[in-house]
Amino acid sequence: MLFILLGVLILHLIILILLFVSTAVSAWSVGGQKSTDLWYNCMTNNGGYHCKPASSEDWIQAVQALMILSLLFCFFSLIAFLYQLFRLVKGGRFFFTAIFQILASVFVMCGAIIYTVMSPDDASITQFGYAYVLAWVAFPLCLISGLIYIVLRKKE
Repeated sequence: MLFILLGVLILHLIILILLFVSTAVSAWSVGGQKSTDLWYNCMTNNGGYHCKPASSEDWIQAVQALMILSLLFCFFSLIAFLYQLFRLVKGGRFFFTAIFQILASVFVMCGAIIYTVMSPDDASITQFGYAYVLAWVAFPLCLISGLIYIVLRKKE
């Protein structure tokens, strides 16, 4: 049982790191001398790296909010898991933790879908970067983690 709890905790920490990196890193769209993320649009010109704030369109603000919400819900579910680990009665399930984790997965999925649909169509110049891929990798891991928390029962 200890190995299962340790494995779930490590999975949760990996998901938290993936969400943090995908939200903070400037590589949602890359191509040529241009990189775009949720916060800045950066270009390399004449040997210099110049960034300007991301557009203030509604869709990019929705993606920003959803990614921050997913990060917060994942963090709160980690805190809830640690709290329930020591306070939950024997035989109890981690439903509260599971709900927060599943909500985090829904938020990251919605944010990635909105970015996929609404991102500028410069397919010949830009392509999706690794931060975008990390967000999509975090989604199923977060969902699987939430489902594990539903099934997981405290034995001790």
